[in-house]
Amino acid sequence: MENINIEDFKVKGKIELGDFLTKLPIDTEKEQEELALDAIQKKLSKKQDAMYAHNRYAFLICLQGMDTSGKDSLIREVFKEFNPRGVVVHSFKTPNATELEHDYLWRHYLALPEKGKFAVFNRTHYENVLVTRVHPEYILFENLPGIEKVEDITPQFWENRMEQIVNFEKHISQNGTKILKFYFHMSKEEQRKRLLKRLENPEDNWKFSTGDLKERDRWDDYMKYYEEAINKTATDFAPWYIVPADDKGVARYIVAKTIWEEMQKLTDITEPELDPKVKANIEVYREQLKK
Repeated sequence: MENINIEDFKVKGKIELGDFLTKLPIDTEKEQEELALDAIQKKLSKKQDAMYAHNRYAFLICLQGMDTSGKDSLIREVFKEFNPRGVVVHSFKTPNATELEHDYLWRHYLALPEKGKFAVFNRTHYENVLVTRVHPEYILFENLPGIEKVEDITPQFWENRMEQIVNFEKHISQNGTKILKFYFHMSKEEQRKRLLKRLENPEDNWKFSTGDLKERDRWDDYMKYYEEAINKTATDFAPWYIVPADDKGVARYIVAKTIWEEMQKLTDITEPELDPKVKANIEVYREQLKK
């Protein structure tokens, strides 16, 4: 596990999703995966505490993938050692009435992390160029000028929206937010197995939705639009990582290791030092408390 090279998953040029593996050709036991992840979790927790005290950087972790690709369980496992005050998770669902009264990025701006904190977007602003590409009729709910029907949505509309997303990410990056974007690359066969598991295990029944099957029928469309979105929005300041997601344990390790390596690059993060006057009088304060 330790030999996994994060750079192998980073998008560095134009890609085709079909060229990427959904499962790495390595044999690992579940216990090995858990031990490797546990070691990184502890390091991440300590570094995050220092980042919180340093109060200059924030991290935005973006998770995208098809239904059942493991986003929810990854959040639980990767971030469970974090101090709860240092990480906030946002699961973006269908925009509500208030959100639709604003531009599509508005609700994502509201959820950006404070300095010193992590925000995890479980489904992200990319839904606005993924789900809406597969179902362009959803755009009509945004009540945009010049768009009265689906036929009014031109290819240039999507080009503009991609550019807006890149500008959004560039803006927050220049103001201290580190952005890491992960696409969970799962095979259609693996999704079939996971959906069946939801139906066959009573404790998992609640996770199943008939909508999952409807979206599964549009698999090829989603792959096409994911590929296009990744190619148009992978930048140095907001890189994409294509994570093989058929093995959840390996996927969790890759994400955790990526975050750790990015945090290591922030060499100026230090815990603030005690005020010199307070430090000089530590013994005085200690004696006061003893009395």
